[in-house]
Amino acid sequence: MRITVFGGSKPKPGEPAYEEALTLGQLLGAAGHTVLTGGYIGTMEAVSRGAAESGGHVIGVTCAEIESWRGIAPNPWVQEEIRRATLNERLRTLIESCDAAIALPGGIGTLTEISLMWSQMQIRALPPRPLLLVGEGWQRTFEAFFASQSEYIAPADRALLTFVPDAPRAAALVGNG
Repeated sequence: MRITVFGGSKPKPGEPAYEEALTLGQLLGAAGHTVLTGGYIGTMEAVSRGAAESGGHVIGVTCAEIESWRGIAPNPWVQEEIRRATLNERLRTLIESCDAAIALPGGIGTLTEISLMWSQMQIRALPPRPLLLVGEGWQRTFEAFFASQSEYIAPADRALLTFVPDAPRAAALVGNG
């Protein structure tokens, strides 16, 4: 399978969030999955590293807008780069090119990725596929959203999101390829 992994750019080697992303990459790579990430630092780097070191194929979806804003290049574990000009094109590629997606903890960008993919599945612009949200933070965030905006979110739309406690559970749910 082609698994897109979303997550924050802040985690650094040795930090718990980086190590969880590294573990996820290792599990996905060892299972024979192709992993797609945003291709840069933090979670993207850790997942890319874990997948590459465990024999998986890593695709980094990069873009000129991110590089000019942040001044970074793709991480060294990206084996294949898909380069886009804009962030919107990058997001579209990450979302449309996968068989499943996993969202690790993150910030505004990760929330955007989750929301865009979820919305695309809701309106059936994208066929439904697993969208797994890892960790208590996402579960609390969406529970608050569901509670405060319940009249706008149908049960069938809520069911498009799957909450999992950790990276090993997410990897287990996408299976062994």
